[in-house]
Amino acid sequence: MDITFLGGPAPQRGVGVIAPFDFALDRELWRWVPDDVSLHVARTPYVPVEVSPGMARLVSEHETLRNATLALSAVGPEALTYACTSGSFIDGIAGERAMCQAMREVVPVPATTTSGALLEALAEFDIRRVAVITPYTKSLTDALELYLAEGGVTVTGREYLGLTGEIWRVRYQEVLDMARGGVADGADALFISCTNLPTYDVIPQLEAELRMPVLSANQVTVWAALRSIGAPAVGPYQALLDPAARSTLGVHPAAPSAQQPATFANAAEEVFREGEGSDTPIV
Repeated sequence: MDITFLGGPAPQRGVGVIAPFDFALDRELWRWVPDDVSLHVARTPYVPVEVSPGMARLVSEHETLRNATLALSAVGPEALTYACTSGSFIDGIAGERAMCQAMREVVPVPATTTSGALLEALAEFDIRRVAVITPYTKSLTDALELYLAEGGVTVTGREYLGLTGEIWRVRYQEVLDMARGGVADGADALFISCTNLPTYDVIPQLEAELRMPVLSANQVTVWAALRSIGAPAVGPYQALLDPAARSTLGVHPAAPSAQQPATFANAAEEVFREGEGSDTPIV
């Protein structure tokens, strides 16, 4: 077969993804990505520690993020994202904002993180009360709740597995069981934390069963990164991504209002715009 008439592969837009060294779900990220976008994944250096607040800080040091961003710069990404929930919430909103700035200092393109994307997704639905499930220990789960509180979001119920490693091996049934136990009265959405926890196939089932939006770490990560370059994430029967699924739950995007306090996602976007064309670091 002669394929020379094609000239070459179709043009691809690129998103640079920085993931922790133990990230094992590359394929899950790709399931949300349209055909004309490529993910370029770089991992942080290996450190022999268990999943913990200490590890979250080690894999999120600014020098680590800058080095990974520099490696990704060779392929010219249009946007960058740090795909780690605990690493991006462990030092609160100020810490998350500083991580985005550290990446942008190396490659001046839109930069997001999983935890920043979570607040952006909750703002999309105007959700202020959320149930949370995590594979983490209590200490990391507590830190996530503090981060959400700082963003104006109340945790109405939660469940956690207490794992310190090999989180990618958790079965879907365990995720479903946690979700059913973690959703308490008053929750308007469910968040499934950790980019190393498989979630793609459980989201539609949980949304149908719980009758509320279900957001996962990998889902919001890809959604926000693609949104930053004006590209849509793909994901049938997921309320964040599919208007048909959203309408069945009776939820709609929050209307912008001058009366609403600025969300962190909006603030981060303003910081990025203000920093364009300036040599002054924004922290």
